[in-house]
Amino acid sequence: MILAVDVGNSNIVMGCIEEGKILFESRMATDTLKTDDQYAVEISNIIKMYGDFQGKIEGSIISSVVPSVTDTIKNAVFKIVGKLPIIIGPGIKTGVNIKIDNPAQLGSDLLIAAAAAVRDYPVPSLTIDMGTATTFSVINKNKEYIGGAIVPGIRLSLNALSKTASQLPHINLHAPKKVISSNSIDCMNSGIIYGSSAMIDGIIERMEEELNEKLTVIATGGLASSVTKHCKHNIILDEKLLLKGLEIIYNRNKENKKSIN
Repeated sequence: MILAVDVGNSNIVMGCIEEGKILFESRMATDTLKTDDQYAVEISNIIKMYGDFQGKIEGSIISSVVPSVTDTIKNAVFKIVGKLPIIIGPGIKTGVNIKIDNPAQLGSDLLIAAAAAVRDYPVPSLTIDMGTATTFSVINKNKEYIGGAIVPGIRLSLNALSKTASQLPHINLHAPKKVISSNSIDCMNSGIIYGSSAMIDGIIERMEEELNEKLTVIATGGLASSVTKHCKHNIILDEKLLLKGLEIIYNRNKENKKSIN
């Protein structure tokens, strides 16, 4: 059994995985002010909440796009597991052939999603990760990561709108019954939900035109289920894609563990 942790800008996704089976998945807020002890207590409590797993964890792996939190999480996980975790970074075997201008610039979250997409879905494929940013990652028919696109995430866009436009409130996200809405809150929800789904449809179409191929489209991330159901394209929802990718990469590196200290 392993503990897999993906540190994002807004949330940390974690779970225990045993022989390909994800035993649980949980989220906590990313907080740059927390100490490793605080994170250790929180992670340990989450593990205990889902079952008697803690003494059975044999190893761990961490992906992080928040450098200021990476070492803190690494130390917290070490206190729980008793072994240094694998950290996604230079020198780690991923099984993904990266064909972009500077492979070192590829975010670890995009890398682990690509590792799972290559294994589990037909290529060419497009992975859409809807978090703080909405990212699009393309894998060609040769199973090479060739690039993608990045746009502001849904929550980020919505918060910016409420913060900048003084007469628009902060709202809870939901899809209104119709696109043409008759009050401010429904208008905001219509714009962000249907606008995001139309943007996703448009980018899929443009990428397929550029490649002259149909893409297998996979979506993941906290808001994916709220938006992709309004898209016109066939999109596979895989909310556990990142944890799957972490396990794949862990298994590729467990015999020769490397850690960024």
